[in-house]
Amino acid sequence: MKDKIEARVVIEIIGAPKTHVEEVMKSVVEKFKAEDGVKVAKEKTAEPKETENHLWGTFSEIEFETSHIQKIADICFDYMPSSVEILGPAGLDMDTSMLADMFNEVLAKLHGYAMNSKKLDAENRLLNARIDKLRQENLELMKKVR
Repeated sequence: MKDKIEARVVIEIIGAPKTHVEEVMKSVVEKFKAEDGVKVAKEKTAEPKETENHLWGTFSEIEFETSHIQKIADICFDYMPSSVEILGPAGLDMDTSMLADMFNEVLAKLHGYAMNSKKLDAENRLLNARIDKLRQENLELMKKVR
């Protein structure tokens, strides 16, 4: 890769049962390795451990190279790693239009997430209103039956 940027991310998964956590992590790592514009240099996945809540947790540490800082931002949004570290190069040169493009892409994703959140909230409110109406109708029917 030309002008490579080296980075490391830590991706964590928690859930149950243990086999499910292992399968999901394996799937996430495979998807990461198949990312366009990413070359995985090292990957290490920890053995799942049981938590006090009887859930299972594991993490993968992935070192990779990419040519674009935007790809690292995309990875942060797509994989939600618990940490990201830029390993090199020590001094990154970026032109302002590239930086602006990256921030605009981040903002577009944030707006998309906000829109989805608002849509889900509206659907939840509508469903709760329908449930309340059904409860009232059910109470009225029960009164008539007595």
